[in-house]
Amino acid sequence: MAILIEGRIFGLLCLIVIMAAVAYYIKAAEGGRVPRIRRVAGIDAIDEAIGRAVEMGRPIICSHGIADLRGATSGPQTLAGLSVLSYVTKRAIASSAKVLVPVRQPEVWPIAADIMETEYKLAGKADEYDSDDIRFLSTAQFGFSSNYMGLMMRERPGANIMIGAYWAESLQLAETGSRVGAFQIAGTAQTSQIPFFLVCADYCLIGEEIYSAGAYLTQDAPLVASLAGQDVGRIIAVILSVLGTLLYTAGMTVLLDLFGM
Repeated sequence: MAILIEGRIFGLLCLIVIMAAVAYYIKAAEGGRVPRIRRVAGIDAIDEAIGRAVEMGRPIICSHGIADLRGATSGPQTLAGLSVLSYVTKRAIASSAKVLVPVRQPEVWPIAADIMETEYKLAGKADEYDSDDIRFLSTAQFGFSSNYMGLMMRERPGANIMIGAYWAESLQLAETGSRVGAFQIAGTAQTSQIPFFLVCADYCLIGEEIYSAGAYLTQDAPLVASLAGQDVGRIIAVILSVLGTLLYTAGMTVLLDLFGM
């Protein structure tokens, strides 16, 4: 019985190279050689958004999107949003600001609650934690969206931070946030929704920028190093794309044969 599937061996080799690169950079980071992350204006603006909400005496709404944790492409976006929630909560506690978290997925609610409660405990303000700040709105996509819009209209947040997976509700939420005068930072890897965030939000994180948010905000060496290792995979993908295009144009199907296409 063959273990390796014909046509996928080259892909396996590429994966091994990427994993080796990640391991190398993490090891280098442990030795003090931490790669530098380029500046991301949208992530830098999170502190500005929190400060603005504090000055206005208004709450902060921090959303991690509408997806669960099981989706192959949407799950990591939810995790990215939750990593931002951790940072926003920490900064808000230091400024005595209120953070409201709209939730769609029941399985994500306890995780968001635990993140916020942990930050309050670490700050020595466990008694100030209020589980009612994590608002379960609806499991229905547009039920969640309409409740989220109602929440913004009632609370008039000074900042609305949306990082995660969003679909057709993205423009509804961003437009409502703009209408109530909230400072908005939005980001998603759903390419069809990015244009709506670009139009309505003050700052927009595009695609894979949301995945770097946790490493960027915490400057945690292993996280930063893993990003550098993943960049090796992106470089390989670009090289193979360009090389494959040139070879195919010349009538050669070497790369296609290696990938079993």
